[in-house]
Amino acid sequence: MREAIAIRHVAFEDLGSLAQYLPALGYDIRYIDAGREPLSLEHLTNTDLLIVLGGPISANDEALYPFLAEERQAIEQRIEQKKPTLGLCLGAQLIARALGARVYPAAAPEIGWAPVELTAAGRNSCLRHLDGLPVIHWHGETFELPPTAVHLARSASCEHQAFQLEQHTLALQFHPEVDAAELESWYIGHTLELTQAGIDINLLRQQGRERAPALAAAAHDCLSDWLRQQTN
Repeated sequence: MREAIAIRHVAFEDLGSLAQYLPALGYDIRYIDAGREPLSLEHLTNTDLLIVLGGPISANDEALYPFLAEERQAIEQRIEQKKPTLGLCLGAQLIARALGARVYPAAAPEIGWAPVELTAAGRNSCLRHLDGLPVIHWHGETFELPPTAVHLARSASCEHQAFQLEQHTLALQFHPEVDAAELESWYIGHTLELTQAGIDINLLRQQGRERAPALAAAAHDCLSDWLRQQTN
């Protein structure tokens, strides 16, 4: 079995449905809780697969959360060595920063279920499994497209939703990994953010129950396709 390290920033934003699929795809999962456990640059750089998960902090907050600089450095080294790296939401923003792109506040928070529009490159990528499918968005910041990256997806309110660097690095600002039951922890943990944004939690919960199962199946197909590319 190969090793997959997932950097987790808050306990309830974990691998979600992806945790069910990675062992079947040949990966043992190890979580590292940022801020609570030491981040070994050597280990993060050399693991078979690095997944940088989401969280409510900014990718620009290195002065407040010094571990973000360590994560960015590990991402930079993995990119240089062309090692498989997946970033989700905050993780995608950290990849953008590692590639020299600006991360900045979006015009408005994007929270809720909506499809992403795939670019031509996106339709030819592993994201083709998500075409037309509602995904969950949950972010207040966004990023410029790194000059070396390929643009894969946009949404109605956010131009840069996904990009890739060659085959080894994939950055997704939306959340393909969510599980309907685990989303309940998100509603609790992010209650202040949801209230401030005027989000109807009951509606969000209903949509999660209806839409998360199809998203989980598509996420499996996306992950399988992307990981297959790493061994070809």
